[in-house]
Amino acid sequence: MNKVKEFNSIKNGIALKAVLQIILYTIICMCIIAFLIDGVFNDTIAENINNTDSYIYYRVVEQKPAIIAIISLFVMIIVSFFVIRKTMNSITIITSAINEIIKNPENKVELPTSLAIIENKLNNIRIDLIKSKDEAKEAENKKNDLIMYMAHDLKTPLTSVIGYLSLLNEEKQISKEMQEKYTKIALDKAQRVEELTNQFFEITRYNLHDMPINKKKIDLSFLLDQLLEECYPMLQEKHLSYKATKPEHAYYMGDGDKLARAFGNLIKNAINYSYENTIIEIILEQTGEKTNIIFKNKGEKIPEYKLEKIFDKFYRIDESRASNNGGAGLGLAITKEIVELHGGNICVKNERDYIEFRIEI
Repeated sequence: MNKVKEFNSIKNGIALKAVLQIILYTIICMCIIAFLIDGVFNDTIAENINNTDSYIYYRVVEQKPAIIAIISLFVMIIVSFFVIRKTMNSITIITSAINEIIKNPENKVELPTSLAIIENKLNNIRIDLIKSKDEAKEAENKKNDLIMYMAHDLKTPLTSVIGYLSLLNEEKQISKEMQEKYTKIALDKAQRVEELTNQFFEITRYNLHDMPINKKKIDLSFLLDQLLEECYPMLQEKHLSYKATKPEHAYYMGDGDKLARAFGNLIKNAINYSYENTIIEIILEQTGEKTNIIFKNKGEKIPEYKLEKIFDKFYRIDESRASNNGGAGLGLAITKEIVELHGGNICVKNERDYIEFRIEI
């Protein structure tokens, strides 16, 4: 919207400049003509007309204001033609520059000195276009890589499920102990397939729909207790514990389902990237109308270049495919969107081996 206003301002400036040039050049031309007719050639012209036809001479003298007006109009038409043609030439140059930006945005725009302001604006647009194309290409590459990786991830557990179910089907004399073992492995792998399938649906939903928000009064302390209880098996599996510092009640007007999702993403993220036998800290503070929630865990230090992209969709901190906890790279992006929908902000910092996410809503 600001760029539209900016270009409207430039457009109006060009039009005003053209009008002023027409007026100025017309006045200058009329002054020159008046000086030549009344000053330099006045006597000669008058004498020649009088000698030719005295009636015409007196008619010219009598109609002098009208003749001056006609000459002025004629001069203005000529001046307008040249000024407009010059302006149209400038527009043609600008149009060509815009077409060149579309075809070859890498090439810098160079315009005449009189169009320096337009040149600067077009170069800014060119830089924005290059940046947008690079971002779109990067996002597309990430998404293609993600689909390829997840297709591979789906195939791996699915092959195991088929293999173990085939063994159960073919082996008639298999022991009960082995049956239970194979069934347990097949179930685990099937659950992994379900998890990855849900992640595919998550990608589609994230791209195709705006996230609606339904605010009502909720207790954030109770919400965190529920989430921590749900995550207890995951904490036990990684030999982790948690410490929650919060008031007994912390009321807030927000979308409970969406905030539960955002907080859950951060808790699961902390579990996945924590050292074993460490403590995950969660701090909830309310000061006036501001609410701060801090999620802190001890884990491997995140490089600065990864920290800058941590909230980008499809970006994964752990780029290796060895981890079974690898997600679609949407959790933190969705968390940020939910927080911003509540008029808040989220930031991350990593000092030594402590990773801290801070939400302010």
